[in-house]
Amino acid sequence: MIISQTPLRISLLGGGTDLKEYYKIRDGFVVSTAIDKYVFIIVKERFDDLIYVNYSSKERTDSPLKIKHDLVKEALLKTGVNKGVEITMLADIPSEGSGLGSSSSLLVGLLNALYMYQGIQVTAERLAKEACDIEINKCKKPIGKQDQYIAAYGGLCSFKFKKTGQVEAKRLNLTESEGRVLGSNMLLFYTGITRQSSEILTEQRAKTKNMITELNLIKSLAEQAVVAINSKKYDKIGTLLRKNWKYKKKLSKNISNTFIDEMYSKALKAGALGGKISGAGGGGFLLLYCKREDQNNIRKAMKGYREMPFLLEKDGSKIIFNYRRYSWK
Repeated sequence: MIISQTPLRISLLGGGTDLKEYYKIRDGFVVSTAIDKYVFIIVKERFDDLIYVNYSSKERTDSPLKIKHDLVKEALLKTGVNKGVEITMLADIPSEGSGLGSSSSLLVGLLNALYMYQGIQVTAERLAKEACDIEINKCKKPIGKQDQYIAAYGGLCSFKFKKTGQVEAKRLNLTESEGRVLGSNMLLFYTGITRQSSEILTEQRAKTKNMITELNLIKSLAEQAVVAINSKKYDKIGTLLRKNWKYKKKLSKNISNTFIDEMYSKALKAGALGGKISGAGGGGFLLLYCKREDQNNIRKAMKGYREMPFLLEKDGSKIIFNYRRYSWK
């Protein structure tokens, strides 16, 4: 039995520049962090030759090609596991529409577990590359590359998405205490709205060439965030998020709505320095950056919304249980 643990993420700044439509014109740049909310994948050998897949539905089949869950099917085909296995997927939060990169975390964790099931240890870079290939090329999802990379690498990272298709990952090294300080200045509140990101991202991709100016500004804010973090000027992140939200809303008419705008306005009036909807937009979680001394006021103002406490997570996808027996098959 193999169990993998893969973190969800919060995309801080630079989102949209990890789409191929942008980084093929000029390099993209994103700052993102893993958080201590996870997707767990359990892979267990079966006595028979069937494949069992357990998630919100249950599948049983004799071939990966017959599996309806597209990410599971492609992961099995990629790793070469084709029979006699049971896969169970569990998550700390609902996987649909959270804006926390759950589908990419699921896929990265699934690849990691399936490789280790065969006794193969792979790098974070390989996990991220193969997850990108599956989601973007095989499953034709209209997404970028940042979610797969932060799920694989973990920590607080910057990612440069080069015109060549290569990705340069750099960990922003914080001490444990510095990570606690930065993380404690961020709050997450659930909007109560779940949405599919595909519609928003499809529109955003189609409009990329007409939004180069806004995306360049969004990229610049991400680059400024790295400078702010390295110089320990963490409150600058709040200001950058506030600017980023104004540019981000121009990328698609569905990124925000009256409900989200009112929710965000309440937080700003209560003392938040800035914020944004995590992920593509339209729902999921609202990320707020605020000083510790203002957080009680903000929580009072946001009492109608459910808060999700979190900490920053330093590790990417990892195997947390590995019990392998000699197979007689």
